[in-house]
Amino acid sequence: MRKHILFLLALALTVSFKGSAQSFLENSQVSGSFQTDAQYYMLDKGIDITDLYGKKFGINGFGKINYTNGNFSAGIRFEAFLPEMNGFRSELNGVGVANFFATYDNGFIGMTVGDIYDQFGSGLVFRTYEEWSLGMDNALRGARVVLRPVKGVTLKGVYGRQRFYWAPYLERDFSIDDYRGIVRGVDGEWDLNQSIPALNDSKFRMSIGGSFVSKKQYDMSLFYYIPENVGAAAGRLNLGYGNWAFSTEYAYRINDPSAINNFIYREGQALMASLSYSQKGFGAVLQVKRVDNMSFKSMYTGKQNDLDINFIPPINYTHTHSLPSMYTYSTQPNGEMAAQFQVNYTIPKGTALGGKYGTKLALNMSQVNDIVRDSIMVNNQMVINKPGTLGYASKFFAVSKHRFFRDINFEIDKKISKDWHITAQYINLYYDIETIEGHAAAPVVKANIGFLDVTYKINKKQSLRLELQGLWENEVHKGYAYDESEKKDYQKRGHWAAALLEYTISPHWSFSLADKWNYGNPVEEYRDHYFTGTVSYIHDATRVMLSAGRQSEGVVCVGGVCRTVPASSGVTLTVSTSF
Repeated sequence: MRKHILFLLALALTVSFKGSAQSFLENSQVSGSFQTDAQYYMLDKGIDITDLYGKKFGINGFGKINYTNGNFSAGIRFEAFLPEMNGFRSELNGVGVANFFATYDNGFIGMTVGDIYDQFGSGLVFRTYEEWSLGMDNALRGARVVLRPVKGVTLKGVYGRQRFYWAPYLERDFSIDDYRGIVRGVDGEWDLNQSIPALNDSKFRMSIGGSFVSKKQYDMSLFYYIPENVGAAAGRLNLGYGNWAFSTEYAYRINDPSAINNFIYREGQALMASLSYSQKGFGAVLQVKRVDNMSFKSMYTGKQNDLDINFIPPINYTHTHSLPSMYTYSTQPNGEMAAQFQVNYTIPKGTALGGKYGTKLALNMSQVNDIVRDSIMVNNQMVINKPGTLGYASKFFAVSKHRFFRDINFEIDKKISKDWHITAQYINLYYDIETIEGHAAAPVVKANIGFLDVTYKINKKQSLRLELQGLWENEVHKGYAYDESEKKDYQKRGHWAAALLEYTISPHWSFSLADKWNYGNPVEEYRDHYFTGTVSYIHDATRVMLSAGRQSEGVVCVGGVCRTVPASSGVTLTVSTSF
């Protein structure tokens, strides 16, 4: 840690001390943030927690500081997992400097050394990012150059190795299967409206871009020939005219056998497209996506959410209430065909349905199916997805009958008066829990979900908010037959009811009581209540939240990337601040 801090301080002093000490102080800015999430775990026979396995505490914490002075900026992030909270990867257990960088950018050229977060286009061939709530960080440690030779043209180049928890960057430890490769990439984008004066104020908008990324990795496999250089390329186009906008991106990756795709040698492809229209009070968007064998990791043995070089954006609705978010879709990199259509409309103020404040309506429909996979001939036999072969054949626009996910929802958002506000939503859900969560042979989730969110403003500082939610699963209910070995796969199945009451005293205090009741679980011992009480306090940029109670087992997803959350009982404390 000490050498990283000294390195950044040396760079800061070298770049910044060109004038007087007074000028140095006047031009400098320091910002940062800190957060600690801590859990104390308790035994709770009511939800089948009879052994803590020696782990009574889980603590995740970080602190980051950023420094800027003119064209120079630098930052450092310290992390501590002592040990990691339940649901986070055990490899995170440890303490140290997880991230540091130094950047110089004068508008024409930008140079960064250290840990890099960046994205080419929509991320189909390259995206590095950090998501604290998932314990995910695939930062690229190395160097980046950004060049802007003329107005509207941006060129990028990156080079380095990705973070793999606390594994060292300069050494490979083959004893822990650390086969991380070197990642190299270039990207270019041209915004015609900025480059061509005649288009500066035009209603027509256009930009084009392209990327190429490769990884160089060691072949340590005893069973398969692993390519030591794997390349991926992508091209993108963005068009607009007036209220209309269209964007598309296509990506192609050469064969990359890995643990994710069962070590097949098929190439990877992905296509995304979006068409939208918007005006005051109305908006509509149609998105489509096809993904075929497009996992791209810098280590071919990786299986979970680590060392992803690319990112496959989800195009389904993101729910934030507890019951609708229980069954959140996780992107399937081995293959999916997806479409989403959304319409937003505001009924104008002063009309019979709009009332005094107007009424917001939203309709969203999204569905994801598998791709069609046809068997291929290998050694005079028809096989499909066999390791060491091309895997399968697939027509580009063919859609499989195997449906992974469907979400049809309708929402009304209405301010009734200056004191009352109501949001209501209905969701019709289809969720292939076997594919998405790996519960073998478990029946598909078919459910109707509804919630009502009511806020009453008592006065200028005080308000009450009530949530009422229900989830009714159509086929899995009381009396459903299951094998004893399958019982664990039904822990969150069946009918649910949830309620939350929150009292807020602005700008500092908030108090809430909540309960989720799995009253219709097919396994009688899983028909549990999950009570939670929460108190939070906010002062300027500091937030303290204390909660106690039960947490149900489930999946937490952010942007189509998910992690499993085990059932727990105890006390949780979160403290965060920034400056």
